[in-house]
Amino acid sequence: MKKLIFKKISKDISLFFLITIVSISVIIWIIQAVNFLDIISEDGHGLKVYFLYTLFSLPKIISKILPFIFMISIFYIIIKYEFNNELIIYWINGITKLNFVNTLVKISFIYFTIQILLTTIIVPYTLDKGRSFFRSSDVDLFSSIVKQKKFIDGVKDLTIFVEKKENDLLTNIIIKEKINKDKSQIIVAQNGKILSNKDASKKIILNKGKIINTENNNQNIINFSIFNLDLSKFNPQTVTHPKVQEISSINLIRCINLINEFRKIDKTTKSKLFYIGCDVEILDAIIEEFLKRFFSPLFIILIGLSSSLIIMSSKNESSYRVKNILYFCLGVFFIIVSELSLRYSGTEIYYLIFHFLTPLSFFILIYLYIYFYNHKLGRN
Repeated sequence: MKKLIFKKISKDISLFFLITIVSISVIIWIIQAVNFLDIISEDGHGLKVYFLYTLFSLPKIISKILPFIFMISIFYIIIKYEFNNELIIYWINGITKLNFVNTLVKISFIYFTIQILLTTIIVPYTLDKGRSFFRSSDVDLFSSIVKQKKFIDGVKDLTIFVEKKENDLLTNIIIKEKINKDKSQIIVAQNGKILSNKDASKKIILNKGKIINTENNNQNIINFSIFNLDLSKFNPQTVTHPKVQEISSINLIRCINLINEFRKIDKTTKSKLFYIGCDVEILDAIIEEFLKRFFSPLFIILIGLSSSLIIMSSKNESSYRVKNILYFCLGVFFIIVSELSLRYSGTEIYYLIFHFLTPLSFFILIYLYIYFYNHKLGRN
């Protein structure tokens, strides 16, 4: 009987969960995809790169909303059982409320496994794969992003304005480069041409203009008749090196192990660490990402247990709706705690213990409450 209950409940929850998470994920993906349109309009990347990048962001969206959708799924199915009088059938056949809760906890472990696979393997891989499309994209910076009579800042540290553009011919050009905090350069030219050979995105020839160098409020003006501007040092605003979220879990653990020894590492090893995203400047972000991947999924089990509290009340009770709202708010509270707790992080062992004990402590308290409540009902 218990096996049949497990199959039925898991099937009903899974069906509602799949329909809901697919629907909401697609809606969020579409909204997010619209926000990514500047990848085409400002960074010069093609439609294919844009589509693949947004497509590979879907697993991240799913992992973000999974805890909430899982909680809603449990609430919906139990309330449905209650109003269809299916729960009464379980109680008549000797299934206790504790048995029912244990079934939900087992199902929670399944979703915990799904979530930890998403956070530790699938999401980092797909995000890095999406970023790889930018790295391999043969984007023609100027030809793609320069627009007539518009200030364009799609290239990092560079602002571009042209009054007129006909194919690769530019008229009345203003280019401002921010070299560092105290130094900048403005190039003004009557006309110019973007080279149309293999190095089209690497060089532009400017004619009849001047260069205004500014450093610490001091200006130096240089006039020129012809000036070749090397564009190879400029990159699109789109980040092409891996972000913390895109580092593989193995490299993330490696970062944490080596980051404290960073100053002792030779330059070659440092460059390798930087390539995989290890940077002492973002140590807090690396640790937070580690906790998010390996410890936050534990709250899935806690959310499953807290959501099962809804069976402690009956639709015939006057306070049924109030109790359901309170139990729902409790689940939302745990989702918020799972996010807020990430702010308390560090390399010391007691931080890991804290992030493990937080969901475990709440789990034990709620389970004990359900256990004694069920024991009390049994005696009555």
